[in-house]
Amino acid sequence: MNLFDVYPRWPIEPVRAQGCKIYDKDGNEYLDFYGGHAVISIGHSHPHYVKAITNQLNNIGFYSNSVLISLQERYAEKLGKLSGYPDYSLFMVNSGAEANENALKLASFHNRRKKIVTFRHSFHGRTSAAVRVTDISKYWAPINENLEVIFLPLNDIQSVRETLVKKDVSSVIIEGIQGVGGIVVPKPEFLRELGRICEETGTVFIVDEIQSGYGRSGKFFAHQHAGIRPDIITIAKGMGNGFPVSGVLISPKFKAVSGELGTTFGGNHLACAAAIAVLEVIEEEKLIENVAKTGEYLIAELKKLPYIKEVRGKGLMIGLEFEEPVKQLRDRLLFEEKVFTGITGTHVFRLLPPLSINKDIANEFMKRLNNL
Repeated sequence: MNLFDVYPRWPIEPVRAQGCKIYDKDGNEYLDFYGGHAVISIGHSHPHYVKAITNQLNNIGFYSNSVLISLQERYAEKLGKLSGYPDYSLFMVNSGAEANENALKLASFHNRRKKIVTFRHSFHGRTSAAVRVTDISKYWAPINENLEVIFLPLNDIQSVRETLVKKDVSSVIIEGIQGVGGIVVPKPEFLRELGRICEETGTVFIVDEIQSGYGRSGKFFAHQHAGIRPDIITIAKGMGNGFPVSGVLISPKFKAVSGELGTTFGGNHLACAAAIAVLEVIEEEKLIENVAKTGEYLIAELKKLPYIKEVRGKGLMIGLEFEEPVKQLRDRLLFEEKVFTGITGTHVFRLLPPLSINKDIANEFMKRLNNL
């Protein structure tokens, strides 16, 4: 049997990783400034994380939600405290796309409406509804096309107002910071007015914090820079530091109805152990404070470089826009300077390093970037 070849891959095979360093099978060391799509939050192979998963696996690794799993309650309590949402409820699933699927479904159950509003250059996942609210039409299969979705320009509050005034839209979904769209930060005043209009029209306000959440922006959630409280928040990526786990944070206005949502693997013992360990490290090592400080320093240093057209983002979610296409530059940075980064579109680098990097590592990245 062959693999279904849908991924373009670099000819690199990592076999070991520690902190923000990756080592391939040939013994080469790389600086990881991408974190596997922003997944590595507390650093590779963190000893507390490894110990927590190992200990859990030695006891019980999995059982379904047909039994009590007190680790779920322990995780939810800690997440509520650290995120600033202790009054919200949690539904645990496995991936970012699945979290968004359940958020959109819950919204429609709540107000019995069908339409969804999302924004240009959005990315919310590749499953049925999540891919349809993603602004990349080549990802849509014919089976996805019947869902009624309206794409609006980001930061255009007038178009939002005109669309929601009919009160026939189920939900608005927006990223805390657009990732695949080029590291674009919604304007705080736009987010605040968007929340107000959603409340006024009975539209469910969903913020997708799958990439921008979990401390990456310098606050627990990127939307907290705008001082808003959405109806539903979706999380994944950095939540498990590589273990597949995701979640939906749900406002008290929603009533849980037996059978409306469900999952086999969501919230299993290993997933909870991984997620609890991540929160413990974030709290103990003050990683969100570190992101704010180190991110501010790195962004300031990057803005000094004359060959970068624009530096965007918050914390350690950074986009570098260049005048020319960046693929060759990214490849040189990877193969010559041994640095993993991401690109989005044709002209933008994405920097998504572990939240644990310090000024010395930031300076090492700057040195290697300037070697090109």
